[in-house]
Amino acid sequence: MNTVKRIWPGLLLCLILSIPGYLLGRIFPVVGGPVFAILIGMLISTGLHDRERFQAGIAFTSKKILQYAVILLGFGLNLSEIAKVGATSLPIICTTITISLVIAFLIRKGLHMPNNISVLVGVGSSICGGSAIAATAPVIGADDEEIAQSISVIFLFNILAALFFPTLGGMMGMSNEGFGLFAGTAINDTSSVTAAAATWDTLHGTNGAVLEYATIVKLTRTLAIIPITLALAFWRTWQVKRGGGVSNGSFELKKIFPFFILFFVLASIITTVSTMVGADPALFQPFKALSKYLIILAMAAIGLNTDLVKLVKTGGKPIFMGVCCWAGITFASLTMQHLMGLL
Repeated sequence: MNTVKRIWPGLLLCLILSIPGYLLGRIFPVVGGPVFAILIGMLISTGLHDRERFQAGIAFTSKKILQYAVILLGFGLNLSEIAKVGATSLPIICTTITISLVIAFLIRKGLHMPNNISVLVGVGSSICGGSAIAATAPVIGADDEEIAQSISVIFLFNILAALFFPTLGGMMGMSNEGFGLFAGTAINDTSSVTAAAATWDTLHGTNGAVLEYATIVKLTRTLAIIPITLALAFWRTWQVKRGGGVSNGSFELKKIFPFFILFFVLASIITTVSTMVGADPALFQPFKALSKYLIILAMAAIGLNTDLVKLVKTGGKPIFMGVCCWAGITFASLTMQHLMGLL
């Protein structure tokens, strides 16, 4: 009961701030609800009085609610549908992810950037934007300012991709399938993938075919959350052990290992098996919708815990890393399609 009393003021505040974030995200889907929620949270934070009263609920929302959102995200992954396009898209996806992570690693070394922000920008760029950042942040112990900064970097290149990729694809003479593959592998956030693919459908009169194909390719990329987060979890566990956590009795696997990722995998298996035995895929739509809303809710809390002035002052290096990852992914996607004879 005492825990509920400590949490509810901050949780209620986050709920209130998430509503305009959600509505603005519906009006401007290319920007997305999570970005609006972070911005609203940061603005409110500058004038928030009696912060101690809200802090427990804000922390609960930015950590636990974020993990629940990732678990529910698994209900949006039908592995049988993903397998249909896997043979074509998987080599490109593996290449783009590898390129992005290598670029992030090299820039982190060269510019002496913090580990967490480098991982979040690299993973967010290569896998699926905000969803990948949401899944990875608890695993590596990223703080709210690092999450907000990485989301902001990803948002910038989401906008650019959604605006320019349909024109670029047209100039290059891409086929409908080629552009769907390009959008699904080179644009990092689902909202921007759908925006770019829908624009292509409108320009070329394809009746939504490219949107459907690009979305499935994008969902295939989303699966990379599983091996990436598990690898990071084992790496962090190894670091803690190496640092002497076991010897002084402070090491606990359950505090380090991201068990919520296992529930994410279980949710995707439930979705796949259920649809294979005849369940209506629409049955899982409420879980997917709730997942998207909970991410917005968590981002409002992250915004409340973020120093806007500090974010602006320290944003140069992450933006540079973001543009390099984005350029690398775009080049890798186009090159792989060319090598596979798809362009």
